[in-house]
Amino acid sequence: MYMKFTELAAEQKRRPLSYKIETAADAIRAGFEKSVSRAALAFSGGKDSTVLWHLIRCFVPEQAERMAVIFVNTGVEFPESLKFARELGRQWGGDNFYEATPERLEKDELKYEAQRAVLEYLVRNGNIGAVLKPDGKLKTTQTLERACPPEMWEMFEKERLVWKAGTPKSYWWCVDQYGYPILGKSASKLKARRINIDCFLRFSETKSDSVKLREYYDMLRDVKISQACCCILKKEPSEKLQAELKVDMIFKGLMASESRSRKINFCTRGYLFESKRKYIDTPFYHCNPLSIWTDDDIWEYIRRFNVPYSSLYDLTYSDSKGKECKIKRNGCVGCFTDFGRKDSHMFVLRQTHPDKWKAVMRYGMGTELKNMRGMVRKYRKQSVLDGVSSAEQMDWAIENRPCAFD
Repeated sequence: MYMKFTELAAEQKRRPLSYKIETAADAIRAGFEKSVSRAALAFSGGKDSTVLWHLIRCFVPEQAERMAVIFVNTGVEFPESLKFARELGRQWGGDNFYEATPERLEKDELKYEAQRAVLEYLVRNGNIGAVLKPDGKLKTTQTLERACPPEMWEMFEKERLVWKAGTPKSYWWCVDQYGYPILGKSASKLKARRINIDCFLRFSETKSDSVKLREYYDMLRDVKISQACCCILKKEPSEKLQAELKVDMIFKGLMASESRSRKINFCTRGYLFESKRKYIDTPFYHCNPLSIWTDDDIWEYIRRFNVPYSSLYDLTYSDSKGKECKIKRNGCVGCFTDFGRKDSHMFVLRQTHPDKWKAVMRYGMGTELKNMRGMVRKYRKQSVLDGVSSAEQMDWAIENRPCAFD
């Protein structure tokens, strides 16, 4: 079945740009026809969503004037992308340009190091059962924190191990509470706080006959990875703002060529499809007019119609063979989901934005990468590390790209 999807997507990708522009225009019109309340564009400041915005302005200018444009500032945007998004937002979007940001903590919370200390305190005093479910899983993170004695909490505050109320749920908060975005979503399955995972691995009686699952649990004991930041920093702020603006149809600059899941999604759902949303009860639609486009198409369109783009794409770096290259993708500074692949995000970041690379590595990613290296050497085969071709390739990645171990 997947081969059929691949063949269908490949056939569409081979079409000329003129055809792709026409189909994108048709998809855009269809998207606006579905919208009863208000349509919106998910704008990242990247080249793809910029081209999509240009297409919308060209083919349906009246609707474009009323459309909301939502930019999610995760707090770890490339400075070039952030500047460009705001400038183009004001120029093209005016009062319809909105900047969403992550939510803030409603009350004080313990950092992960302090949570672990509370857990050990309860174990030593024989009170661990008060915070665990019958199956050995942690009831809630809040239950654990409420079990912290006042004197310990006071000590944590002095040692700066407390996230204060009003603190944004930033990238730094996410990686502390959940883990680092190392490996893709398929390999980082759990959206649970690190302390919850620790309790599960230590106290739960849940067993598995699956060798792969046992190896996955083994990896989690030594490596703190998570994809929760993508949801907390991007998805949740965007969807909350969409609800406030009464958005019922969202345009996105996603391309099927970017991943297997997007390829399947396009082949099964097409350009326009309905989904459910947490904050609204009425039908909600997604429209991906660029589904059959490629990076080459995007750049050809930019050159042909003189479309502005972020200066991020003009930054250069030397690839693993010493060849000078330009940045290809926009995204979050601290993301490392392409770990184990040549010329990865962190490999590029170290050359183009060394200060930001150092900040991410020193905050804890370097430690997790060391731990990941140990796991790879333990399992000398592809296993739970989905998306990585071999242990040797990962060893090469560790030694030659992020260089977090200088």
